Amino acid sequence: MIGSGDARAVAKFATVSALTLLLGACSSVNLPSLSSNPEPAPEPGVAPEMPATIRSDEIVGRWGLASYQNPSDRARTEKMARDQCKQPYVIGAGQAGGVVMHLADQATPQELRLKGSPSGKNYIGPPGPAGGEQDREIVSFDGRVMITRFVDKDAGVRYGNMVYVRCAPRA
Repeated sequence: MIGSGDARAVAKFATVSALTLLLGACSSVNLPSLSSNPEPAPEPGVAPEMPATIRSDEIVGRWGLASYQNPSDRARTEKMARDQCKQPYVIGAGQAGGVVMHLADQATPQELRLKGSPSGKNYIGPPGPAGGEQDREIVSFDGRVMITRFVDKDAGVRYGNMVYVRCAPRA
């Protein structure tokens, strides 16, 4: 037979055991925090594409094309590009709203997108995040002269800063 002192000890042990189990279960349950620390933000997903500040119809047309490595050669290179209008580089309109141009080292032109970025830069490239390895950054554009540079370092060194000068319409 169990005495009353032993019964209380068993009851206390059972109560402590039950509380221990309940507290252990609480650590795996997400309960609202009463602390002042904010919860971490959820992991960001792929950001939606931002529109470019330059429209594709603004760059469709015939362009003289030349390139330079040294920034001091820019003015001379613009004149050389203007002289290339005898054999212009044609930027076509794509069927899906983009522009038809060549990627670095590709013989066949394809439709590319104009893409904006949170930093305000504009890019021309295949679908995907702005500033991707196959993109070219539009360094400057005033409607008459556009300067681009490939994002890929190797292509950027080989092609330099590409200067496009708009050719006058055919008479």
